[in-house]
Amino acid sequence: MILMFSLGGATFGMNEEIIPFVLIIVPICLALGYDSIVGVAIPLVGAHVGFASAFLNPFNVGIAQGIAGVPLFSGIGYRIICWIISTIAAILFINYYVKKLQKKPEISPTFHEDNERRKNENFESTYNNDNHFSSRHKIVLLTFALSLVLLVVGVIEFGWYIEEIAGMFFIMGILVGIIGGLSSDVLIKSFIEGARDLVGTALIVALARATLVISRDGNIIDTVLYGLSPYIQSSSQIFASQKMFIVQAIINFFVHSGSGQAALTMPIMAPLADLASVSRQTAILAFQFGEYTNIIIPTSAVTMGALSMANVPWTKWAKWVIPLQLILMLLGLLLLIPPNLFGWS
Repeated sequence: MILMFSLGGATFGMNEEIIPFVLIIVPICLALGYDSIVGVAIPLVGAHVGFASAFLNPFNVGIAQGIAGVPLFSGIGYRIICWIISTIAAILFINYYVKKLQKKPEISPTFHEDNERRKNENFESTYNNDNHFSSRHKIVLLTFALSLVLLVVGVIEFGWYIEEIAGMFFIMGILVGIIGGLSSDVLIKSFIEGARDLVGTALIVALARATLVISRDGNIIDTVLYGLSPYIQSSSQIFASQKMFIVQAIINFFVHSGSGQAALTMPIMAPLADLASVSRQTAILAFQFGEYTNIIIPTSAVTMGALSMANVPWTKWAKWVIPLQLILMLLGLLLLIPPNLFGWS
């Protein structure tokens, strides 16, 4: 499942789309004996790692290459290597935690909350029974799978964004309810209860988005970028590209939109790369790796929205994900070395 979400992030820029999946994956993980942390990590870490190490993502690679004057989606070979390594690192980290969790469930940061949720939602009676997997169930799953295919096609071919994606999930929910044999009263009641759960998430997403609006309209980001740009210059190509990565990670705290950050930073980073004798292709990779921090920054609407959906406090999530964040930052520094050695262009 992590591989699937990572592939989505690496190809069609899967990001905001993960929030509805949290509602599905967290209960599954709880029923399997895992915790809410794993339920959030599968879609959130998977998609964000794939997004940051993408090879076909039009929202960061495509836009950045267009601004830097680099052929669209060139350098795909090395980017695929970076994606594979990053995804494997995420899978191994989460699997390592799962194995520890199976031996000692008490290590979970959300141990008590998850136990309460299992009791309140009666997981044992829901999952430990002999319900027959009927043809109706199969059609519901098929409808859901076709909706995901439609989502990918819509994002890539028709430029769908939040409004279109929300509309698609809304229609899918109605269809699944009808196919599942729910009465109109039950269907409407279920929708209202689900919408009620999303109100808090919507507020958190709006507040996180406000950080970007204030930073942009107050010209704070431009000032920060201007102040950081002198530190990029170095006598070593490797160090220069690695410092670009660190600067992009700092900027990502304020601008966590791939396309927005590309439009903001690449007009400056591309010429700076020329001055530092770093290829523009490498500078774009450094920009991508800066988005590794999306898994932890509290200004990311997607991260905070996903945590809200799972009722996981950011402080507990941050404590759990810091080791993975450090691993990814180290990987980013190391993966920027080979392009400077073999003259990636």
